[in-house]
Amino acid sequence: MELKRVVVTGLGALTPIGNDVASAWENAVNGVSGAGPITHFDASKFKTQFACEVKDFDAAAHFDRKKLRQLDLYAQYALVAAKEAINDADLENENIDKNRVGVVFAAGIGGLHTFEEEAGYFALHGEEQGPKYNPFFIPKMIADIAAGHISIDHGFRGPNYGTVSACASSTNALIDAFNIIRLGQADAIVAGGAEAAVFPAGVGGFNSMKALSTRNDDPKRASRPFSGSRDGFVVGEGAAAIVLEELEHAKARGAKIYAEVAGGGMSADAYHITATHPEGLGARLVMENALKDAGMKPEEIDYINLHGTSTPVGDLGEAKAVKQVFGDHAYEMNLSSTKSMTGHLLGAAGALEALFSIKAITDGIIPPTINHEEGDNDENVDYNLNFTFNKAQKKEINAALSNTFGFGGHNASIIFKKYKD
Repeated sequence: MELKRVVVTGLGALTPIGNDVASAWENAVNGVSGAGPITHFDASKFKTQFACEVKDFDAAAHFDRKKLRQLDLYAQYALVAAKEAINDADLENENIDKNRVGVVFAAGIGGLHTFEEEAGYFALHGEEQGPKYNPFFIPKMIADIAAGHISIDHGFRGPNYGTVSACASSTNALIDAFNIIRLGQADAIVAGGAEAAVFPAGVGGFNSMKALSTRNDDPKRASRPFSGSRDGFVVGEGAAAIVLEELEHAKARGAKIYAEVAGGGMSADAYHITATHPEGLGARLVMENALKDAGMKPEEIDYINLHGTSTPVGDLGEAKAVKQVFGDHAYEMNLSSTKSMTGHLLGAAGALEALFSIKAITDGIIPPTINHEEGDNDENVDYNLNFTFNKAQKKEINAALSNTFGFGGHNASIIFKKYKD
């Protein structure tokens, strides 16, 4: 069976550094940090009191009151990003067969805020009132519901589900969508991820495992991947959506094409429930698998959007893996971690970083890894690698790889390349 070619025809984003693709990309290229004091709740008693929140988001501008009752914040983010991508791709054109359009949308956690509210209310009042739960409690909370809402709102009746693999979730969504289309089971799929975990349970939970930066006196400089003084990641929130489409279907309707999906890889660390392998064994395998799937050689990759969370062990393992996979070519490529600006969007991270990788190809510019200071080095990191510190770099990019690694040892990598007919 001949596999079909898959291209990108639509992009959408709602992020800590911009509420649409254009503003998010502009701020990423200019090295703008999205970090600041937490506003979603009073974090004054928490070890970490800052995050990368979505800013100036007015839910009422997007949804009526009836619809809002059904939506956790993460699903609101998902619907807004998906709508931008769908409009960008003109997927609601009357000539499109919606039976052949699907949705694969991820969340690492899902409706955490809804769960927190409902469980907290029962803990306070359950003994006297009995089990009085909101009828929307379960459908607001579950991690697959964003895909369902997108499908319902836009009438897409193709494959529809959510993927959950912690911080690799939305890269897995993109890879699943890619495979479904190239096998001929759909013409187009809205794929991506959303997360909204900047609430007491999310921040407190990550604090308890010492995963978050506690640089409360300087939030904007807290996410500093590959710097020696990195002390944990900065939790972020938001959503990103990417429309993947079968090439001939896209050409037939005159859709604009951003890039082609070359291949995807998956692997497991098989090591620890939260820590990545210190020698980067799973990270090495997933990049090798992605290259094999794409039929590409290591020297064909020009840019890697690194997982790069700003944790001491995780950054080191990924840097080692890049050198193992790419050899001498590792020193010719550009590397960067856009989490230095957006924070870590958890289940939405992969989709947003894939989007940035696509924009890097189309615009010929590498977004930077910000917050690195002269002399702030880790003796275990090879600084001869080009981490694109602090300033974007113009460069022709024919192919870009995006890495995401999740709790549980889940690894996913996806490769995009310039579209050539």
